[in-house]
Parts: sequence; structure tokens; C-alpha cells
Amino acid sequence: MTRLALIRHGQSQWNLDNRFTGWVDVDLTDKGRAEAHQAGQLLKETGIDFSACFTSVQKRAIKTLWIALDEMDRAWLPVTRAWQLNERHYGGLTGLNKAETAEKHGVDQVKIWRRSYDTPPPPLDPASEHNMSHDPRYKLYNASVPIAESLKSTLDRVEPYFEQEIAPKLKENQSLIIAAHGNSLRALIKILFNVSDSDIVNIEIPTGNPLLIDLNDGSIKPSAARYLDPSRAEALPPVS
Repeated sequence: MTRLALIRHGQSQWNLDNRFTGWVDVDLTDKGRAEAHQAGQLLKETGIDFSACFTSVQKRAIKTLWIALDEMDRAWLPVTRAWQLNERHYGGLTGLNKAETAEKHGVDQVKIWRRSYDTPPPPLDPASEHNMSHDPRYKLYNASVPIAESLKSTLDRVEPYFEQEIAPKLKENQSLIIAAHGNSLRALIKILFNVSDSDIVNIEIPTGNPLLIDLNDGSIKPSAARYLDPSRAEALPPVS
């Protein structure tokens, strides 16, 4: 059976600080590293023979994968880094405290920016210290650096990459690990489970808790799915 393991990175410093992170390269906290170790142990206990891994080019996801693979004694597995798997770009909200932003702009407006499927937040000021357009990694990877993204525009970059680079391996019955971010993984869940635009915004993904998806052989159609740590599991879309 083919398996796909999705791992949201462990807790980052800005997760802890309740700040909008997006494309800023924030590191893991001690708790985040512990979550990554646990993710690796949980994956090891499955006994699955994974073939390859994918991650974003942001260190909180990269380090989560490193730690998990080390825990699995699988540090030698091939890893592909792709900017298309980066977190959603939060535009002008980047770096702001979520609670303070809600006080300033109103809870309803911030909820629209955070949770609407196709409404992006205000664009990032090009003069912002969080402007990543000159970061050398994005020149290296020939990336198109956004100034703000909705979940829909995040999906618009995730989906082609998934279809071209990841789905073919799954259809060849290779079991894979993807370590990424809340919104890039939400985009993948939307694709895999055919979740509606209105329902996908309500899908929550816990940090550092692998979501293991069983796939029908030769396809990307899920036959079952479960979080490996049931004590920190979130609701999943139904498998049709």
C-alpha cells in the first residue's frame, strides 16, 4: 500500500509569540524540536518503508524533517526542497501580533484575512524588513515571491508542483513524507480529499503530528487517513 505522511513543522518562535509568520524564516522552539522528535518516533513505529521526502525552503519545516528523519534512522532518504511548499504569504500582516491586529482592525476583518478562501490580506510594503524578494534562496530556486496570498493563491502554486513532482511518485507506489506548513498542507488536503472552498478554511492542522494517508495503489485517491498522535488529532475530511 502507498502511504503519504504530511507533517506540519513543529512549533516555531512566532507560533509561540502569536505572530503572523508567512515567508519569514523563523526557527523552531524547544517545544517544536520535541514535536519533531515525536513525529519521527511515531513514523518509525509505523514500519513504513518511505522512498523520498519533500519540504519547503523554510528552516522550520526543513529542521522538522531533519529531526524526524534522524529519529527514524532514515537521514539518508532523498529530500527535495521546493519554495512552492512554503507557507502562505501573509502580506502586510507579516510579523504582527494576531491579537493586537484583531484589536486594531476588528475580529471580523482579521478573520476574513486569515480564513477567507480567496481574500488576501493587505500587500506587504516593499520597504518592509520582511520583504523576501532579495533573499538569495529565492533567486537560487527561481521563485516568484508574492506580496500577499489568500489560501486560493497558495493552492495555485502548490497544486501544479504537487501534480508535476509528487503525484507521479505516489502513482508509482512510492511512499513519501512532506514536511511543510499549515496552509500549504491545507492546500494539499483540499486536493487529495476534494474539499470544498467553504469547508477547507475550517480544516486545522496540528504542529508536529504526522497525518498518515493511505492511498489506493496507482492513484492519489485516499482510502484512509489518521493522525499518528490521537491525543492531538484534528477533524479530517471524509474519505469518499
